[in-house]
Amino acid sequence: MALNLTVKVHPVVLFQIVDAYERRNADSHRVIGTLLGTQDKGIVEVTNCFCVPHKEYDDNVEAELSYASDVYDLNRRVNSNENIVGWWATGNEVTNHSSVIHEYYSRECTNPIHVTLDTGLQGARMGLKAYVCVNLGVPSGKQGCMFTPINVEVTSYDPEVFGLQLCQKTLGAPGGRPRNVHPMLDLAQISEAGTKMGALLDQVLQYVEDVLANRVQPDNAVGRSLLDLVNSVPHMSSEQFFEMFNSNVKDLLMVITLSQLLKTQLQLNEKLTLLTSV
Repeated sequence: MALNLTVKVHPVVLFQIVDAYERRNADSHRVIGTLLGTQDKGIVEVTNCFCVPHKEYDDNVEAELSYASDVYDLNRRVNSNENIVGWWATGNEVTNHSSVIHEYYSRECTNPIHVTLDTGLQGARMGLKAYVCVNLGVPSGKQGCMFTPINVEVTSYDPEVFGLQLCQKTLGAPGGRPRNVHPMLDLAQISEAGTKMGALLDQVLQYVEDVLANRVQPDNAVGRSLLDLVNSVPHMSSEQFFEMFNSNVKDLLMVITLSQLLKTQLQLNEKLTLLTSV
């Protein structure tokens, strides 16, 4: 049953793992930690994580389990919906110590998953893999375990997508250094999204024309996706669309105006409070 699991990892988890790896001790070659999230209907959604200090030797592993328990209890006070779903480690492979660490997490949750993130960038990519541990052996005999790969993918909430798009804009500066960017205004975001959508629609139309002209081999998966896209568009005339769009823009402008007025009111109130106190 565990082999049918699908792991969905949020970008904030990947950022936290990379941050923990960058902050590791000089003598640490690998960093491990706890994965937090939810599990429902064969899907494990990892929404948070934290690092667990540990040391690995040739024949044993020392981990600060009391620290892991305290951090988890503190996190439960803030995010009561997040439970332990497994553990993570940096690197591109499962090591000899992984089974020992996995045994601990098997006591903390049912069917824990193990996620590895290749912070060494082998193959110029930060490889992401997920495993479950399958018990091996005969009854009443010596038991062992085997880490079996399972499906893993990256998923995002809408605010995370906006953050990732903002991070992408920091790339490409002269000299290879990241450049500073600032969040755009709401109207600027709408303009940029409309421009991107127009470019994507041009690509789709070009693909359809190439298929109809037999210049490109048709792909059934792409055809089904285009059919779902067309069916998802509500049936309305151009006048109805423009009326709906203008109404939404007016609502957005009203929200922006009210937020600016509220911000100005708070600033005036703060200055008046300072003057009266003096």
